[in-house]
Order: sequence, then structure tokens, then C-alpha cells
Amino acid sequence: MSVILLFMGVERILPKASGIGERKIIELLIQNFNQMPEMVIPFGDDVSAVSIDKTQLAILKTDMLVGKTDIPPGMTLWQAARKAVIMTISDLASKGVKPIALLIALGLPRETSRVNIEEIAKGLNAGAQEYDVYIIGGDTGETSDLIICCVAFGITVKNKLITRSGAKVGDILAVTGFFGKTGAGLKILIDGLKVPPKIRKELLKAVYLPKAHLKEGLILANLGGVSASIDSSDGLAISLHELRKMSNVGFTLTKLPISPETFEFAKLYGLKPEELALYSGEEYELVLTITPKKWKSAKSIVEEMGGTLIAIGKATENKEICFQKEAVYSEILYKGWEHFRS
Repeated sequence: MSVILLFMGVERILPKASGIGERKIIELLIQNFNQMPEMVIPFGDDVSAVSIDKTQLAILKTDMLVGKTDIPPGMTLWQAARKAVIMTISDLASKGVKPIALLIALGLPRETSRVNIEEIAKGLNAGAQEYDVYIIGGDTGETSDLIICCVAFGITVKNKLITRSGAKVGDILAVTGFFGKTGAGLKILIDGLKVPPKIRKELLKAVYLPKAHLKEGLILANLGGVSASIDSSDGLAISLHELRKMSNVGFTLTKLPISPETFEFAKLYGLKPEELALYSGEEYELVLTITPKKWKSAKSIVEEMGGTLIAIGKATENKEICFQKEAVYSEILYKGWEHFRS
């Protein structure tokens, strides 16, 4: 798709956003920004930061939920509003930062009812209280579609901040849970697929009630040994490629963290469970690299607090990302959820 301009008798074809994609749009924006001197976290990480003093950082993150692209069939406004909060908090979780407060910018179509506005407010508050955060202000305006934009604020000590860029060769690659349930759940909703009630319940729960792994992020940051981390909301494959790019390492996976429900769903419809696990988004697990010396204590401390930490591979000197099964290596492609394209 393109826009054609006639200028001095010459046709110029300018690509639209749909032909560029979200990541290229971000690149174009950054190219036109003046970069802040001594920027603590470079563009491209999960959050942004400003130095408060020699030891402390103010951590900022904004995320936006739009009705047309981010609310699947059957999701209530309460669930959508809560999800908007979860999306934002998940990014702070990946950095090991406790959010303190939230600002909410809310765009509402003119015909939105009072009942729906109250449902949105209650969903926002529920998401905030779930993670012991308070909404302290924001803005409202009239829009053609529902828009919920959250801004999270937190404070951390510089030496505890986990970025995307610290992974080293030999570090253990790990995740905080299994993948594929959200992709399977979305296929059920969008394609109208029928599955056994028990599986359906679990898969739709992943879509409607996602969770941010804040406790895991905080406890691992305090433990130390986490060299890099990213939130997996764009999908496991893209998350691995982003870590590769920022840390300048590769990854060899020896295990794909596929949920049992994803296997069952894929078998019913002749789908590939690994495709659902690698290339679906909206999962909000943490993808981390952990130093070998800290692995046992990291796994133990996460499991003691009721969480999960699964080793799925290692960081490698070879810059490729692949899955190894016996002697066969399969490339993991850079694909997943991307606004303007997906």
C-alpha cells in the first residue's frame, strides 16, 4: 500500500504505516529525536530511565491499548482495562523494578455509556491493586475508538536494573512459564473453533486474564545474576531476537516451553504447537539470561515463592537463534506480533 504524490511531474511513492511496520516506525521516530545526554537506558529497551542521583533511577514506561487491535472477541471492558495495566507493569517486571504509581490517559467514543465508563474504571483499579500500585491521575478525551494509555513510574538502584543488553556467552536462557496458550485461545475466539470445555477454559483465561510476573522480576533482581531480561508480549521468538540484538549474542534452545493445553489444542486441529509457542504474542512471561553460578539459587527462590523458572537453552557466541533437537538445528525466525502488520 502506498500514497502516490505528483510533484513537478514526477510520481513519488510513499509507503504507508501498514507497509512499514511498528519497528521501522519506531526507528523513524528515534532518528528525529534529540538524544538525551548520558542516557541511562538506550532506545529499544522495555522501559526508559532518568537519573535521580548517583545511585537511584526513575523508571518510566507507557503502553497503549486500543479497542480495535487489542480487545479480542468476548473480552469485557473490565478485563480490557485490567489488561492495559498488566501490559505496562509487565515491562517494569522485566527490569526488576517495583511500580509505585500509574497515570491513565483515557480516550472514549462519545457514545460510551456511564455503566461502561465505570466498568473501565473498576478494571483499571483492579489491575493496579493486584500489583499494589495506585492510579494518581491522568487525562480523558473524545476519540473514535477506545484508547487506554497507562504510564507507570518506579524507582530502582542503578546496580539492580536489568536491561536487554547484558547477556554473556554461556548464560542460561530461561522463562517464567509455558507458551502457546494465548495464541491457541485467540484462534478459538477469532476462528470460532470448538474444543473440550476444560482446555477452552484454560486457553481463554490466558487471553482474558493475563498476568505480569512482577514478583519473579523483583526477587531475581534482588538475588543478582540475571544478566538480561525482556517481557515476551510480542512473542517468544521476537523476544529472543531482541535480546540477541541488544546483547550481541546468539541462543541455542534445547527445550521449547510449550504448555500441555497447547499440545492438546494443536493435535485437535493439526497445528504445530511449536509455532503457537514461538510466534504468538500477548503472553507477558519474562525471558531472561542468568549466570550459571546463580542458576540453582534463582530457580529455587522463584519456585519457593510459587513461581516457575524453566531453563530452555544457552547464550552462544554464534549470533544465530535456533532450536536443537538431537543433532538437528532449526532456525527460529524473527516473527510474531507487530502493529500495522499483524
